[in-house]
Amino acid sequence: MNLTWGTAWTIARRDLNARFKGLRLLLVCIFLGTAALAAIGTLTSAIERELASSGQELLGGDLEVEVWQRDLSAEEMAALEEYGEVSGGFRLQAMASTPDAAAPIELKAVDAKWPMFGTLVLSDGREVAAPSGTDAWIAQGAIERLGIAVGDSFTVGTVTLTAAGIIADEPDRLSEGFQLGPTVIVAEDIAAKAGLLQPGALYQSKHRVAFADPARDPEAAEEALSEAFPDAGFDIRTRDRASPGADRFVRQMSDFLTLVGLAALVIAGIGIAGGVSSYLDQRRTSIATLKVLGATSSDIVRIYALQIGVAALVGSIAGLTAGVLVTPLLAAALAGLLPVETGFIMAPPALLLAASYGLLVAFAFAAAPLLRARTFPAMALMRSGVVPLARDKRALIATAIGLAAICALALITTDQPLLSGGFLLGAGAALALLASLGWAIQRLAGRLPRPANPLLRSALANLHRPGAPTGALVTALGFGLAAFVLLAAVQSAIDGNIQQRVPQEAPDYFVLDVPRDKESRFFELIQTDFPEAAIRSVPTMRGAVLAYGPKDAMTRVADLEEIPEGAWALRGERGLTYADRLPPGNRVVAGEWWSPLHNGEPLVSVDAELARATGLEVGDYLTVGILGVERTARIANLREIDWESLGFNFTLVFSRNAISDAPHNLAATIDLPEGADPAARGALLRGLVRELPSSSVIEIGGILVEARKLLEQVSLATLAAAAVTVLAGLAVLMGAIAAARAARTYDTVMLRVLGASRRQILLLQLAEYGLIAGLLALVALGLGSALAWVVITQLFEFDWLPDWGQVLGVLGLGVALVLAFALAGSLPLLRAKPARALREL
Repeated sequence: MNLTWGTAWTIARRDLNARFKGLRLLLVCIFLGTAALAAIGTLTSAIERELASSGQELLGGDLEVEVWQRDLSAEEMAALEEYGEVSGGFRLQAMASTPDAAAPIELKAVDAKWPMFGTLVLSDGREVAAPSGTDAWIAQGAIERLGIAVGDSFTVGTVTLTAAGIIADEPDRLSEGFQLGPTVIVAEDIAAKAGLLQPGALYQSKHRVAFADPARDPEAAEEALSEAFPDAGFDIRTRDRASPGADRFVRQMSDFLTLVGLAALVIAGIGIAGGVSSYLDQRRTSIATLKVLGATSSDIVRIYALQIGVAALVGSIAGLTAGVLVTPLLAAALAGLLPVETGFIMAPPALLLAASYGLLVAFAFAAAPLLRARTFPAMALMRSGVVPLARDKRALIATAIGLAAICALALITTDQPLLSGGFLLGAGAALALLASLGWAIQRLAGRLPRPANPLLRSALANLHRPGAPTGALVTALGFGLAAFVLLAAVQSAIDGNIQQRVPQEAPDYFVLDVPRDKESRFFELIQTDFPEAAIRSVPTMRGAVLAYGPKDAMTRVADLEEIPEGAWALRGERGLTYADRLPPGNRVVAGEWWSPLHNGEPLVSVDAELARATGLEVGDYLTVGILGVERTARIANLREIDWESLGFNFTLVFSRNAISDAPHNLAATIDLPEGADPAARGALLRGLVRELPSSSVIEIGGILVEARKLLEQVSLATLAAAAVTVLAGLAVLMGAIAAARAARTYDTVMLRVLGASRRQILLLQLAEYGLIAGLLALVALGLGSALAWVVITQLFEFDWLPDWGQVLGVLGLGVALVLAFALAGSLPLLRAKPARALREL
């Protein structure tokens, strides 16, 4: 007759140590896996909830229409007003100045209806609407650069403004995108009064719509507007895509964190299997005694399943708690990148999912050792210290069921089933590879000639002797070392992208909207004080690609259901220019560049990457819309562009006769001599503002600093997340060595009885683990690098730029830790009393 659950619990509780001695590895592995998934799920849920619930506030409306270098026509405005209340305005780069200082700013001219959603809060606590008259709400950065205070005056263009308050919280800041200067908010008419909206000036007009019917589908409205005005060059966003950059980043981080969580679970599962095996081995005598006293195999399963279940439950609860507690730290690391609360966040679905994963992993990986112990008679258990127990096929079935449940849960709950499914298949393949490698190492060790050195001979024999834990060690150490490689490769690849994508050298200034008739005066202003300055100016305007392809079969962009992958230049309006000569940093890869005196058919040079994405070839045609006028040119050549340089890089470069008659201004770069006097720099900026009030100067140094900060925030977040896998790997390494230590008690005692010294036993352990770790280092390098490659190239869409020296150094550190753990695990064996140990076998 089987024991009742109550009786089984009574026995289990008496045998269960209050500090979970023997089950700590299980606790640690469950804790790490659950904590990682809880933090990942909670953070992702909070960000997605914030983006979804605050879409109107982030965008400033239900729908936004943006167009370059012009305001909306009366017909376009009427179409928007059919949907509800419309708030309009302009966005442009400008220069703010005082008699003693000048600073580049982002001018935000808004009408009286702004903001339609959310509230603008000033640093003094006031909640205000759009400024009126010549008042301006000004960012703290601009206040500091100009050296003014609230109530002081400053100039933008040809208008004198008053700093009426300092911006503390701008409701639609995230949807405005990357800033090239601190924000200054003014009334809508200020931009025109300041002379900043002249024909050819680079500015955006933005109009937001608050739907009269809140239930209206914004996607349907977007589609209707696109069909009504296919060639208007509209860039339309809806409240569901208030910040496409944030949405993309959230998706990438969510995918990465999901992979990290699954990796931590896989590694934790291996640790759980080793921990439970070690625990049950320690309880071997107790199990045998219970069987001698009449306990059935089912009773054994109940008793120890309760103990393991309690440990798993405690580990899961602790992991959930840690996940909730660590979320504010992750949110703080992402502050400024994403809208997320920095306090404690509760997301019950995410926590329930994390707990489910933790308990399923505990079941799947604990089932095999637990069921294996139940199926053998007492005498077999008594002898298992010297006669290893055989495998139980039913235990493998239980493990397979648990793993299938984990895979099903992962695929059902993920937004990226292909990604998660691919990772799970890859993890399964890695497990199979390591298991095969463990089997191969045992077979090879058995067939190799015996070394003359007795220590090496014993170490080699330990790899293939009956009951050798080589297979378990290979699996555990393989994944543990792979975690080290993953962390180092991801971190160094992100650092490499920071170094490559954020140039170390760049022009000192970009200058926009230089009037063509004042180009010579512009050069003169700079060269008067800096005769060695390098200056480059190019014509610039905005336009949208309307059609492309063979002359008689051109594809209209408005007719495309989906923009081809990689053809980002087809979305909205882009920068255009014309040139007589090939721009610096470009290389013609197909066709030929036109002559400087070309006056024939209008020509255009196209970025080779865009050509590949759209199927364009030399001889095809391209139609662009500039200020409502269509212009068609033949593709003369394709170019490769050095996008890593911070110079002028245009996807489309036209011949002079194609677009030079369109209203436009010049843009310029200024590279001052190294060590230029800061006072002279300031005087130059003030002189440019005074002579060219409609032009705006962008300081590149500040942009590079901000870009580095953003990438370093991403790097910090990925480092913190990937560190979870390393912690899990360390736990598994320690657990595997601890489990193997229990099996080596008999070997160590016999060697000591036969006269082996402590030094020889330690060297034997070093030789055995050194052989395994040396072989696994190459395998771990491949596994960890493959997963890191997926993370960097497929998720973050960065270049694969790991620092292999750093990766190999971290892998070497992992191998050194394996050997250190092996030595530390051997010390208790040296203290074992031979007589007592032999009696307990």
